Amino acid sequence: MMDRTLAEIAGLAGGVVTPTADASIRVTGAVVADSRRVEPGALFVAVPGEHVDGHDFAERAVGGGAAAVLASRPVGVPAVMVDDTVLGLGRLAAGYLGQLSPAVVAVTGSSGKTSTKDLLAQVLARLGSTVAPEGSFNTEVGVPLTVLRADTQTRFLVLEMSARGVGHIAYLCGIARPQIALVLNVGTAHLGEFGTQAAVAQAKGELVEALPAQGLAVLNADDRLVAALRARTDARVVTFGLSVGADVRASGVRLDALARPAFVLHRGGDEVEVSLALHGAHQVSNALAVAAVALEAGLPLDEIGRALREAEPVSRWRMEVRTRPDGVTVVNDAYNANPDSMRAALAALAAMGRASRHASHEGEVAVRRTWAVLGEMAELGEHSPAAHAEVGAAAAAAGIDRLVAVGPVAAGIADGAERGGLAASAIERVDTIDDAVAFLQSAIRPDDVVLVKASRSADLQRVAERLLGAQTDAVTGVGVGA
Repeated sequence: MMDRTLAEIAGLAGGVVTPTADASIRVTGAVVADSRRVEPGALFVAVPGEHVDGHDFAERAVGGGAAAVLASRPVGVPAVMVDDTVLGLGRLAAGYLGQLSPAVVAVTGSSGKTSTKDLLAQVLARLGSTVAPEGSFNTEVGVPLTVLRADTQTRFLVLEMSARGVGHIAYLCGIARPQIALVLNVGTAHLGEFGTQAAVAQAKGELVEALPAQGLAVLNADDRLVAALRARTDARVVTFGLSVGADVRASGVRLDALARPAFVLHRGGDEVEVSLALHGAHQVSNALAVAAVALEAGLPLDEIGRALREAEPVSRWRMEVRTRPDGVTVVNDAYNANPDSMRAALAALAAMGRASRHASHEGEVAVRRTWAVLGEMAELGEHSPAAHAEVGAAAAAAGIDRLVAVGPVAAGIADGAERGGLAASAIERVDTIDDAVAFLQSAIRPDDVVLVKASRSADLQRVAERLLGAQTDAVTGVGVGA
């Protein structure tokens, strides 16, 4: 946690202390960009947004205990003035990190960043104090806010880095200067902004390009675009994946009735049995990536296996599985969505159904129907119609029993599913969340499995919460990128 005077903060951020403020005032609390998260001694960063301007909440923040505000215009309370609060925040984080000495591990990829970051933080904590982002704090605001949570005791600083265009990750690396870079995959998320997967790969590759020669690039051997990033760094490279040639690999992957994977983790001639509390076969790749980093950090293979077995889901609405008293299982994966993560979630849902059907032949449980409640995938641009249709076809191919498409854009998923062979009687097209909930409440039966997934803007977590009888609870966060 930061402990600096306003004068020191101004020097790091490239700003000046306002004339009416005492430059010796100390910031001893968190640095936050949400006035609702202010605590005593905090520094409130007044970020101008599309709909609200943080400067309008400066007085409220100080009234709530903040020591001062980082601002770009007068706000009537103690402040450090900078030309641009986002850029000033970045300079502050970069300067502050330069006074510390944690090992910086940065994670990027088109999907799986947050789950992998959460897993990595839990495993590395076995070796020492570890700081990682809350939720998906992965942008030019979220990354420096996470950096500023570190202190002299921090051994590992785990950062999630996203991009909405070429140059974004390079900017974040200028702030955080990673020694270890982990690239999970190059998918089709945000094609509306990038245009092509090649452009996505160009942006993700900025992470390995930022590594020092003595750094480490951890790359997915199963993704050809990621594997090709080896040519863009002078750092040492370690690979992970299911491929036989991967440095850290898995064999014997199997899933239980809730699609939780178990596998054998291999590194050279050594191996250890691993089972995860996370859901979906795609989590195996994330766990291998984490294992590759942890091995390089000095954690023994047996301890890594134990840490992976004991790790728990952390961030909300990402393959969050809960079961009602009547046996209906709701999989809330509604935080975000792109074509790749949709296919992974559908595969997990199908695996739950297959496991239940297999068990039913032995008389253990009743056959469980699988429901996919899907909404819009945002930021796909001209690729959107085809991408939604392909997800529908994937649902049909996976053998999903019922499909509910929520909203006009998601109707393309329904169309694709019908063309892919799913019976029209198994497909429901609804306009709103209320319509979806009303239909599901009348149609689902005990022991069904219901997946809810869409981009964050669709707000589909409300469907899952209402099916579970929970109240909607907004997530406090900073913008999310690819």
